[in-house]
Amino acid sequence: MVSVDTLEDNKAFAEKEHADFPLLADPGKQVATAYGVLGSRGFANRWTFYIAPDGKLAYIDRQVNAATSGETVVAKLKELNVPERKSQ
Repeated sequence: MVSVDTLEDNKAFAEKEHADFPLLADPGKQVATAYGVLGSRGFANRWTFYIAPDGKLAYIDRQVNAATSGETVVAKLKELNVPERKSQ
């Protein structure tokens, strides 16, 4: 996940939400700009980019709903034939 928030804000978010995925702090907004997600108010749009194992862009979801994003990601990964991650 990429956020235009600071490293400290991202760390606090990750701890609060028990995030088990990488977070990239982008307060300078270079990554958000490069991916075309920086909105006119300076915040990043909530888009999900699915990158295939070969490094190519497989899909962009521009209609992310925070309340259902987990289920949406799981469904899209199945649709893209991404193997299920095993629990540790």
